[in-house]
Amino acid sequence: MKYSKYSVVIIGSGISGLYLAHKLAKSKNNKDGVLVITKCETNECNSKLAQGGIVAVMPDVNKADSISSHVFDTVKAGAGLNDFNAVKYVSEYSALAIRGLINAGVKFDKKEDGSFDFALEAAHSLPRILHTKDKTGESIENALIEKVNKAKEVEIYEHTMAVQLLADKFNTVKGVITFNEREGEFEAILSNAVVIATGGIGQLYKYSTSRPPATGDGIYLAKQIGAEIADMEFVQFHPTALSVKNETTMPLVSEAVRGEGAKLVDKNGERFILKYDKMGELAPRDVVARAIYDELKQTNEECVYLDITDIGVEKFKKRFPSITKYCEDFGIDLNKKLIPVSPACHYLMGGIKVNLDFETNIKNLYAIGECARTGLHGANRLASNSLLECVVSAMGLYDNLSYKDLTAPKNYDEKIKNVISMYEEQDSSYIEDADLIKNKIKNIMWNYAGILRSEVLLRKGLYELEEIKQVIGKKQVFSDFNSYEIRNMLGVAEIIINSAIERRTSVGAHFRSDTYTNIDETVENRGIVNDEISVK
Repeated sequence: MKYSKYSVVIIGSGISGLYLAHKLAKSKNNKDGVLVITKCETNECNSKLAQGGIVAVMPDVNKADSISSHVFDTVKAGAGLNDFNAVKYVSEYSALAIRGLINAGVKFDKKEDGSFDFALEAAHSLPRILHTKDKTGESIENALIEKVNKAKEVEIYEHTMAVQLLADKFNTVKGVITFNEREGEFEAILSNAVVIATGGIGQLYKYSTSRPPATGDGIYLAKQIGAEIADMEFVQFHPTALSVKNETTMPLVSEAVRGEGAKLVDKNGERFILKYDKMGELAPRDVVARAIYDELKQTNEECVYLDITDIGVEKFKKRFPSITKYCEDFGIDLNKKLIPVSPACHYLMGGIKVNLDFETNIKNLYAIGECARTGLHGANRLASNSLLECVVSAMGLYDNLSYKDLTAPKNYDEKIKNVISMYEEQDSSYIEDADLIKNKIKNIMWNYAGILRSEVLLRKGLYELEEIKQVIGKKQVFSDFNSYEIRNMLGVAEIIINSAIERRTSVGAHFRSDTYTNIDETVENRGIVNDEISVK
């Protein structure tokens, strides 16, 4: 087993983790260096998939906008369950975050006169979204990767997974155990500042816009040592993912497409969204997702369509090159002006509960990005607030850490020693049929804890998760990523369902059909296959 020490350990290589690493590289109290851990390649994160853009509250150049307007829109979209102080904090630091990204090399689209090209997205009262075509996340991620790769103070572990946090007898975090799958080796890393920036939980669901790494790992690790987890019932389902359901990741068709004028129509070309909300295509995401879900349920179709006639094919291709490429790859002819779409799991509003210093209730443990529950999003995230939160959270945590002694621990207590010994004595155990088990979990979550929920369905989901847990047992140390991901997925799925059961009323992205009807939900014929699972 290897041993090492760092001033700060960042778990995750998305925009929040990389922006923090970029800032910390310049810090004077960083004598033991910064480590970024990612279980894939550095650029294989969900941040890179963000298309629409980033909220930019910049009244100095966008005269119609204001902090109060953005706060109002955010709280309205979040059904009033937002933490007002968090919303205000993020909004106030928006302009500084944008300038920080520009200084890091991000080039946002501008109009011919050189002014920023602010775009409109759903539930925003005016255009305030900055973008780089439909590759905003990718452009930010690439700029930060370039900066971090040049910083000699930052080291990156790729193909490495954080498998357990090291907490002493006072439950103070002193580091993390990692596993490098390619080397088959564990490492005990000591640090007095461990930051979870592992992103969301999209791969817990059958249909998702998230890449395979999004299995809720950081949330599980934090929960393991007693960190508070909140608002896990609030899972956002994006209404318009490209309807290619045989894929692990369904490509996103950005909200900005509707902002530019695309209309939702059924297979007959009939616009239907106004039956559900007077805001039409620009209603909040949860409303649009349920509307499409209802249409599909009534018609027994697999998808509805985005009609891009009002945008025009040539303008569409210029404004949305990534989506155009997706359509070409899947044989969708844009000249027909119809893009097949359907809802998919997209974003988690809940997560590891943090304050506005991005501290958890566990000393030395911090969380930023999608895995963190700051209170910004409430019950439903406003479009393009996610990238903004990532950058503002990283900025805020950097400020917090700059006042702390980041000297790495020189030793550890008996409790940590026992944990390390458990990994030193690891065998070659792994969970057999991993892909089958992951698919079972995804089916359970989509069918029982998805867009429409009820007490009966949620409890059926819990029962089937427990069946899987009973078969695979309680083992915690494995020799492959898949086994750890299954462990984490099961733990986080259980948290989501229990949270959904506890919140009996419908609000935001959490919709309980039994709040409004007494229809007996049936749980048969939902395609859950009870194949045998085993640990080997």
